[in-house]
Amino acid sequence: MIKEKKSLKGKIPSRRKFFKTAAAAGAAAVAMPYLNVGAAQTLKMQAAWPSGANIFFEMAGDYCKMVSDMSGGSLKIDLQPVGAVVKTSEIGQAVSSGVVDMGHWVTAYWYGKNPAASLFGTGPSYGMSSQEVMGWMEYGGGRKLYDETLAKVGFDYVGFFHMPMPAQPFGWFKKNVTKVSDVKGMKYRTVGLATNVLTAMGMVVRQLPGGEIQPAMKTGLIEAAEFNNPTSDSQFGMQDVSKHYHLGSFHQSQEMFEIPVNKKTFNSLSPANQAILKNAAYAANSDNYFKALVRYSADLAKLMNEHKVNVYQTSDEILAQQLKGWDKVIGDFNKKDAFFKKIVNSQKSYAKRVMKYLLMNQPNYKLAYENEFGPIGKVKI
Repeated sequence: MIKEKKSLKGKIPSRRKFFKTAAAAGAAAVAMPYLNVGAAQTLKMQAAWPSGANIFFEMAGDYCKMVSDMSGGSLKIDLQPVGAVVKTSEIGQAVSSGVVDMGHWVTAYWYGKNPAASLFGTGPSYGMSSQEVMGWMEYGGGRKLYDETLAKVGFDYVGFFHMPMPAQPFGWFKKNVTKVSDVKGMKYRTVGLATNVLTAMGMVVRQLPGGEIQPAMKTGLIEAAEFNNPTSDSQFGMQDVSKHYHLGSFHQSQEMFEIPVNKKTFNSLSPANQAILKNAAYAANSDNYFKALVRYSADLAKLMNEHKVNVYQTSDEILAQQLKGWDKVIGDFNKKDAFFKKIVNSQKSYAKRVMKYLLMNQPNYKLAYENEFGPIGKVKI
């Protein structure tokens, strides 16, 4: 006997109804934004820069905003200015011990713990700008050597870099200096390995925090100084103590910001948030550089036009002597520190190959500029 099948009518949705329901659900999914149900995390960062009208603090803030934007607000950074928690010189240790989660400074600020620190931002050029030094860091073996250097000084953090700084000016002087004899015996402010290089040139070098430079020059404690760029220099008021500004120098021709992150804190983050901290640095790298070119050039024009500052290109004689100073300093450190020499050799190997291509491939951009605007020294901006 064949049993009659029970009717499924009313239990199975019609094809038309199925697609109608699916379409409605899809539309709702598109209309509703992604909601992060987890609690937002906030990391504390201390910078080496004062708040307010300070472009470096502003750039640190740019990075923090990118982290927040990229995470949809689930990861935030509480940015604090210089001295808010610890002194500038203590930032590395404070990050390592977890007193703060992150920092924003430059490797030259821990040069006193190991001179190799300066090789990651304020070392010899070998033809490289800061762009190529950052390339060496990521693709030339530099990051492994950087991590080894951190271990040697006892810093327990993960570091990221951003903002390939243009070559730093030779700085502010009481007169136009064109010869090595003009600067011999001069009391001058700089930091990092540049102190050794300019000492080798016969200058009397003193290391001072940025905020102390202008007052020191006003009182005569120093006779000349550099900090970093036309914007920062004008914010410090250097135009009030000098009217002679020398650009482009090899004492610090490539530098970038270092962002140390406490290793335990970093490892506690989700892989997504770890990637955001890293990739936000790459994003800020480009954004800060673009901003710097606009702001630095505008503030240089203001220094020249409103404050009547005389601006010069550092003479070839002084530049050549700086390179000789680098040769001596690097040679001396290489003899007594095998690890230092290992880093130098890695940079040289990278520069020899990469810069040959870059320098041979680049056209003479100055020629193109002067073709349009005339001799660079006579162009009014």
